[in-house]
Amino acid sequence: MRFLYYLSDSMIPFVLLLVAGYGLLSKVDIFDAFIEGAADGFRTVYKIMPTLIGLMIAIGVLRESGSLEYLANVLKPVTAVFGFPSELVPLVTVKMFSSSAATSLLLDVYKQFGPDSSLGVLASVLMSCSETIFYTMSVYFMTAKVTKTRYTLTGALFATVAGMIASVLLVL
Repeated sequence: MRFLYYLSDSMIPFVLLLVAGYGLLSKVDIFDAFIEGAADGFRTVYKIMPTLIGLMIAIGVLRESGSLEYLANVLKPVTAVFGFPSELVPLVTVKMFSSSAATSLLLDVYKQFGPDSSLGVLASVLMSCSETIFYTMSVYFMTAKVTKTRYTLTGALFATVAGMIASVLLVL
């Protein structure tokens, strides 16, 4: 077991040395390549920053306005039919937009019900089997200049619902 810890601790330095060694053998100016890559990374961040800020503001407004709790109360009869706890509707909804905001909702679930409760365990499984659909589509499609998303949203929503069903069946 100690070998695995040593291996995992040394993996990143090993990869860095491997890349640097390959660059030296290929006679590539490593520092210039690094600077060029860093500049390209900053340009990408500059392009996606407005989208990120907009998503974060929208999630903050939803949380603070009480809209998510209202949605959970409205959907309570529907979720009861499927055996899905309505207390987790805000978590599932926010997870489609922002993983970090969903993590803060997950911590709220832990504080209210406990991490070892059935709701806490279900919330944990839900977090790991769903994706930030709208964030991923908006940021990556915008960066890659994809305008025709075709069936991406439908497929992602289907996968999220399938993950929710599997989570409920496995945990509850």
